[in-house]
Amino acid sequence: MGGETARHLDASGQPRLGDANSGPRDDRAADEARRAIEAVWRIESARVIAALARMVHDVGLAEDAAADALVAALEQWPTEGVPANPGAWLTAIGKRKAIDAVRRRVALDRKYAEIGNDIESRLAPGGPEPDEVEDDLLRLMFVACHPLLSPDARAALTLRLLGGLSTEEIAHAYRVPEATVGQRISRAKRTLAEADVGFEVPDGAERRERLASVLEVIYLVFNEGYAATRGDEWIRHDLCDEALRLGRILAGLTPNDAEVHGLLALMEIQASRLRARTGPDGEPVLLLDQDRGRWDHLQIRRGLAALERAERLSGGAPAPYTVQAAIAACHARARTGEDTDWERIATLYATLARIEPSPIVELNRAVAVGMAYGPEAGLPLVDAIADDPAMRDYHLLPSVRGDLLAKLGRGDEAAAEFARAASLTRNERERALLLDRAAAVTGSAAFRLAVDADPM
Repeated sequence: MGGETARHLDASGQPRLGDANSGPRDDRAADEARRAIEAVWRIESARVIAALARMVHDVGLAEDAAADALVAALEQWPTEGVPANPGAWLTAIGKRKAIDAVRRRVALDRKYAEIGNDIESRLAPGGPEPDEVEDDLLRLMFVACHPLLSPDARAALTLRLLGGLSTEEIAHAYRVPEATVGQRISRAKRTLAEADVGFEVPDGAERRERLASVLEVIYLVFNEGYAATRGDEWIRHDLCDEALRLGRILAGLTPNDAEVHGLLALMEIQASRLRARTGPDGEPVLLLDQDRGRWDHLQIRRGLAALERAERLSGGAPAPYTVQAAIAACHARARTGEDTDWERIATLYATLARIEPSPIVELNRAVAVGMAYGPEAGLPLVDAIADDPAMRDYHLLPSVRGDLLAKLGRGDEAAAEFARAASLTRNERERALLLDRAAAVTGSAAFRLAVDADPM
């Protein structure tokens, strides 16, 4: 990325809005422009990069061209005003920047003739059809999940380009150092460029080979939106919406794949609760405390229909996303928290632990067992995974343990666990909730926090 572009982006690739310098201007107009640029970049950057990547067949070049378009917006919008269609404006400028970059890089080369002329033809009337543009993000997702890349690199690259997550957020999701994620992304882009990977949605066996990584990435994007790892907001609706959109497109492309519909069912049911998950001031409202009248029951019906289809396509064989969707359906079908079939949920978590074992699944199983059979049954399951390296800095483990201890009357130990959980979370809303719990050691709020967390 060029020096001029880098001056306007922070370490996470987000616009450094205060750098725009267009001379004297009206403060109100400047503030509106800054807010517009920030919002547009957050929403549109992945689409712009995806469209450019399809045209230039180079993820790194596409990312640079999109960033150059952002620089142009930072320079022009504060004085000239925000265009009527800012996303299209960024894409058009990015295309021109990409043409210039290709000309500089491979002038007089055959690759310039093939790629540069193709870009110019797409800028002319009669360019790509709307459906082709709509599929750009999905096309880029399959490219980012190419078999040439390691599974970790596939997920990191896709989350960065399409999910808009920073390297810090991706590192937190995978419990690895931030520098490791940065290296994975850089190597992945270099590998794709050197291999001259085709930018299309694969067919047949190749599509099935990449599908597992695609599903994983979509769900990680959804989870980051459903419960943000850091910041002052507990929910990032833009990420949830993007993951759902990609999931629905993927279900249309692969109508006979059970796990595609299982993941879609899981996301639809979980997303149905989004309006009820925060209070008037943005504070978390946990599952057992939510006003179920605020749940989106049309979305629940869509999720249950997708779950039914997934179960029919699977022929009864358990699969991870379909099992998790069945767990979510238990909550969706309960008219009140007291009506929840916790024994059924505990059984489903046992099935999930068998087919996809992980300490996080075990933690969720401990929650369900504790709800179904009492805290004395759940606590040993938590203690059994307490020394697992993956759980060392995972804040929900001490929050679950603290609630179980509180229910057993071990208040001092419980308070220490809640305080430790608060020190580990990077989300300010969660931290406040856990500190309140540490001070009070009453009720079951922190325990409910774990209940409301999604299995990975």
